[in-house]
Amino acid sequence: MNNLKLIMKENVVKNKSFAFALRIVKLYQFLTTEKKEYILSKQLLRSGTAIGALVREAEQAESNADFIHKLSIALKEANESEYWIDLLSQSGYFEESVSTSLKTDLTELLKLLTSIIKSSKANGKR
Repeated sequence: MNNLKLIMKENVVKNKSFAFALRIVKLYQFLTTEKKEYILSKQLLRSGTAIGALVREAEQAESNADFIHKLSIALKEANESEYWIDLLSQSGYFEESVSTSLKTDLTELLKLLTSIIKSSKANGKR
């Protein structure tokens, strides 16, 4: 079993991306209820929850290329989420401590996704 499948079997990325999505859903609820912010928060909700959905899709990938493609899109969604977190935070919608905490989780996801994608590409070339 290659490293990529082992990582997915242990559900590290799956669990972390799901936990991140839950945090984003709760933040969205706060932003819409307490701050009456609907547009930017919806963007964050979309990108922040897409990461885990794409990781789940990757579990059922039809090929190594399909697996890499789905995780690459998850990586893009993670980067987009970071943008919306920065924008909302710097616009004053939530405290910097919230932003820092979310970005710590996001950095872990970015590193995991990048590592899995790199090892999958290397395994595909053998």
